[in-house]
Amino acid sequence: MQKKILKNKKHLLFIGILVFLLVLVRFFESKLFYDPFLTFFKSEFQNQPLPEYNGFGLYSNIFFRYLVNTIVSLGIIHLLFNDLSITKFTTILYIAFFLVLIIFFALILNFSNDYLLLFYIRRFLIQPLFLILFIPAFYYQKMNK
Repeated sequence: MQKKILKNKKHLLFIGILVFLLVLVRFFESKLFYDPFLTFFKSEFQNQPLPEYNGFGLYSNIFFRYLVNTIVSLGIIHLLFNDLSITKFTTILYIAFFLVLIIFFALILNFSNDYLLLFYIRRFLIQPLFLILFIPAFYYQKMNK
C-alpha cells in the first residue's frame, strides 16, 4: 500500500513537471518559435492583410512546437493511465490530427481569407488542446470498461 501511494506521488510529481513544461512553452513561445501570427491574432485581424512570413520557418516551427507539445502530452497521458495501448493509440491520433490540420492550415493560408478558421486551426496546432480532450475521453473509457 505504501509503495502504491509513493508511486502515485512520483507520478503526480512528474505530471506536475510535464504540465509546467507546457506552461513554459506557452510562456516563452515568442522567444522559442518563429510565428508572425502571434501578434497578428492578438490584434483586430479580421480587416488586415496577413503579415509577411517565411513559409519554411513557419511550418517547421509549427511542426517543432506541435512535436514538443505532443511528447509532453503523451508523457502526461502515459503517467495518468499507465496503459501502453492508450499511449500508442494517442500517438497515432496526434500524427493523424497533425497531418489533417497542417494540410488545412496550408490550404487556408494560401487560398482563403478566412482568418477565423486559420486562427482556430493554428490554435490546435500550437496549443496542447488535444490533451484537454483526450484525458476526459480516456478516463470515461476506463471507467466504462
